[in-house]
Amino acid sequence: MKALLQRVSQAQVDVNAEVVGAIDHGLLLLLGVEQQDTATVAEKLAEKVLHYRVFSDAAGKMNLNVQQVNGGILVVSQFTLVADTKKGLRPSFSSGASPEHGETMYDYFVNYLRQRYSQVATGIYAADMQVSLTNDGPVTFMLEF
Repeated sequence: MKALLQRVSQAQVDVNAEVVGAIDHGLLLLLGVEQQDTATVAEKLAEKVLHYRVFSDAAGKMNLNVQQVNGGILVVSQFTLVADTKKGLRPSFSSGASPEHGETMYDYFVNYLRQRYSQVATGIYAADMQVSLTNDGPVTFMLEF
């Protein structure tokens, strides 16, 4: 499982010109699911997201997590994150989860987050989404399990 985590001052997802998920200050999380991903992997990643310290404290150091700053989390499925780009000029998606497994793991990840934190918004799995954001910093991290 791979997650591109971005600290944002705002982010939203539109599907068919309709806003389906939006947050103000918080984290935009683009989530890619691989074939071998399990519930255990999803739980470990979710815990890391909830506790990852990317927000500044009073001294200006990244010592606070999303919960401590009362920020939102916007989770968007992003199949292309699992692409192998090491060879050639076309990405390979051979390690990517099947659509069924990907959706199951995505839903599991989101539900796990929501059980632990109330401010979670999402896109729509496998939809053609338009994602807009204002990256704060910019601060962006790739988390992999």
